[in-house]
Amino acid sequence: MFVLGVDPGLTRCGYCCLEVGRGATRAVALGVIRTDPATPLPMRLAELHTEMTALIAETSPTVVALERVLFQVNVRTAISVAQASGIVMAAAALSGAEVVEYSPNQVKETVAGHGAADKQQVAQMVRTLLGLAAPPRPADAADAAAIALCHAAHAPLRRAAARVPARPAAVRR
Repeated sequence: MFVLGVDPGLTRCGYCCLEVGRGATRAVALGVIRTDPATPLPMRLAELHTEMTALIAETSPTVVALERVLFQVNVRTAISVAQASGIVMAAAALSGAEVVEYSPNQVKETVAGHGAADKQQVAQMVRTLLGLAAPPRPADAADAAAIALCHAAHAPLRRAAARVPARPAAVRR
């Protein structure tokens, strides 16, 4: 199974594609898609869409996992992150990949063992879990790898839960 983890952003959109197999997980693509802040917004969104569509076509992920956009102090940043997230979700959905979201705390808890882990702790755990010589740089790439690792850890439980038949609704009298 190939999992594409994405840390959405308009200036820097981190990505990491993991090949998750029996007993082994390895990074097959890791980096950042950048857009120039001086370029008009519609063109930046189009550029992100083009790059993300090409990345998805190249890596053929079964699942695209993203960090869920949550409240941020800087509204302008929150809006651009939400726009980038929408572009990524649309490109993934159009490719036929499943799209899942994880909160920042879920990712940190899964990868580093506690939801209050800082970026350096997450990057070090990504390095360790993927057997990399150094933590991925920039932080957006490390975050994307953490998101992909989070999904790889949660995927077996998600599959098992999907196999459980739905309980019939309680009968009211």
